[in-house]
Amino acid sequence: MWKASVISLYPDAFPGVLGVGVLGRALADGLWSLDTLNPRDIADDKHRTVDDTPAGGGPGMVMRADVLARTIDALGDETRPRLLLSPRGRPFTQTRAHELAQGPGAVFVCGRFEGVDERVIAARNLEEVSIGDFVLAGGEVAAQALIEACVRLIPGVLGAPSSRAEESFEQGLLEYPQYTRPRDFEGASIPEVLLSGDHKKIAAWRREEALKLTRARRPDLLSDGNGGVQSGDKEKDGSPS
Repeated sequence: MWKASVISLYPDAFPGVLGVGVLGRALADGLWSLDTLNPRDIADDKHRTVDDTPAGGGPGMVMRADVLARTIDALGDETRPRLLLSPRGRPFTQTRAHELAQGPGAVFVCGRFEGVDERVIAARNLEEVSIGDFVLAGGEVAAQALIEACVRLIPGVLGAPSSRAEESFEQGLLEYPQYTRPRDFEGASIPEVLLSGDHKKIAAWRREEALKLTRARRPDLLSDGNGGVQSGDKEKDGSPS
């Protein structure tokens, strides 16, 4: 079973969106599991202190290395990757989601305040990851995004595996436009090729539309001007603090 463990000062934020829809059903059916740990429960002083002022001065507070390390250690002898949600981390990609989904799960460390003590990042081998070039108040929203990206790839969570084959980034391209009923909507019609029943023409049209969208919106995904495609490793789509 794929297991997500979340370290957060706000465990009540979970499962959140992870508890609804196909992900929620998969959680209830035991296809994956979720647990949370609150560093305040590990802190050993009467005030359950988890942070302190930055060394060298400056605004805000920093999460303490000793308390966070003990929280991580409370999970036991872990082999799962440990991800720290951070705006300075490497952009999270569909490729990385596939890698994680094929493993036993992951530990998600949600930062707060001005961040976490640098020493615990090194001491507990935390992999810093970002969901984009912006800053959030904490890592909880980003952790849910990463968990969703991984869980939906677990066999049995979605429908047929083929339903993911043409999604954005799966083939290094953004997904082609989608249409459904009604045939005409406010003067705009479904492209005739999609109603033709000619599967070869439909596939060619979808490929060309995917290339057009990718060139216009994410040219970084294309290796050259002829539609050559990279793996999608440069994807960016959001970031926590």
